[in-house]
Amino acid sequence: MPSISPADLLVCSGWCSTKRDLRLLHAALIRRRHILPAADAVAALAKLLRFAAVSPAGDLHHASALLSLHLPFISAAASHLAFFYNTLMRGLAASCSPDAGIELFTAMRRAGAVPDAFTFTFVLKSCSRCHSPGRLPSDLHAQAFKHGCLGARSSHAHVHNALLHAYASRGAVDVARRVFDEMPVRDVVSFSGLLTAYLKGNHLDSARMVFDQMPHRDVVSWTAMISAYAKAQRPQEALALFDAMPVKPDEVTMVSVVSACTALGDLATGDRLRQYIDSNGFGWMVSLRNALMDMYAKCGCLTEARALFDGMTVRSLASWNTLISAYASHGDVDSTVALFHQMLAEDNSVKPDGVTLLAVLTVYAHKGCVEEGRAVFNAMQRGSYGNLELTIEHYGCMVDLLGRSGQLDEAYKMIEQMPIQSNDVVWGVLLGACRMHGNIDMAEKAVQKLRSLNPQEGGYYILLIDMYTAAGRTADAMEVRRVMNKTGAKKTTGWSNWTTACLP
Repeated sequence: MPSISPADLLVCSGWCSTKRDLRLLHAALIRRRHILPAADAVAALAKLLRFAAVSPAGDLHHASALLSLHLPFISAAASHLAFFYNTLMRGLAASCSPDAGIELFTAMRRAGAVPDAFTFTFVLKSCSRCHSPGRLPSDLHAQAFKHGCLGARSSHAHVHNALLHAYASRGAVDVARRVFDEMPVRDVVSFSGLLTAYLKGNHLDSARMVFDQMPHRDVVSWTAMISAYAKAQRPQEALALFDAMPVKPDEVTMVSVVSACTALGDLATGDRLRQYIDSNGFGWMVSLRNALMDMYAKCGCLTEARALFDGMTVRSLASWNTLISAYASHGDVDSTVALFHQMLAEDNSVKPDGVTLLAVLTVYAHKGCVEEGRAVFNAMQRGSYGNLELTIEHYGCMVDLLGRSGQLDEAYKMIEQMPIQSNDVVWGVLLGACRMHGNIDMAEKAVQKLRSLNPQEGGYYILLIDMYTAAGRTADAMEVRRVMNKTGAKKTTGWSNWTTACLP
């Protein structure tokens, strides 16, 4: 950029379009500010700050430095100081550091600048995107009311909406509803905020009432309601709403609808959705193909799931995990292991995670492949698959694997020595293996641990009673029954999802 005369500096500031322009123009302004009329210097600073803070090509760090450096001059020369704070606050509200917008508001108040409706709109947006315990909308609510930006006589609908969304983002349903009811004018954004509040608070029926009352429903509103039904295990309502949807769905909508089909096991509707996805240009979307793979796998159509996987030019970690887990859940050791090794060999951009390795360990456990499972587990401990954190589920798989093969002492030792806290599930796995192999001594040790971890669960008492009875130890069985009755332990329906897997 050539040398800029003072007369051209104001005009050029409005043309700023790159970070390089920003640096050069800012430097020129610093050198020439003393010979510019104060009003022109303030106007040039405002244009540069707007580019730096708001433009996608801007630089928020530079914007913050610019405001900090020139604040004394701006305070003395500008008639409306809030404009400069608002400009930077607007950029921070949309950034990855919304906290900084709230901190800027605090600094603005300390500096004596008077906030206006735009200030509260931007700082409330920061508040809605930041969920730190100390960043509560109620503090800003009171200040906005004090400065006349809220209330029945206020015409600042955007402040009301920003406040509503700030409460909605925290699932504060009652306060959000009160803000909505007190709004002098409501628009689509207002209804959207109230819908968000009910959905965040898991009040689906109330959310549906708001949804039905909305004056205009865009794809975001439809998708939010459909996704909420799908996540709440109400797939029929999700599909019914999708069928009534008058606007073109987006990727998020389709993922939710496919998930609803998965929950229902509705293969026919899933096939119809797949045709819709392919014919409407959604087929390239990795997340959608992953959802379709999951649907086909859970409906038992592994061939279709594999065809989708093989047809993907780009695969995410979820793509690999979906199919590997599908093979594992169907007990297909060969396909699970082959796909796992294919993942290691050909996709350098994706590394296995805990989910991948849990599927591999699970299928080894269910098929009794002890040495293979031990090799994978040992490799995880050595860090051969990266810096993975072993969870209780991984240890549970190994205890299951060792227990099924009769290596109960090693399984017991693994639980006792593992670096994380054991729980009733992993001890239940060992107990199930003890029953499988008729090892009463080890079963007694497991039950002793289970009594301390979950004293009100009666399932493990009953399992031990059965073992004593089968061994002809009637007196011991009666004693365990007496202890069970004395403690008031009851067998929970569906108890021992791990132990029942271990039973023959």
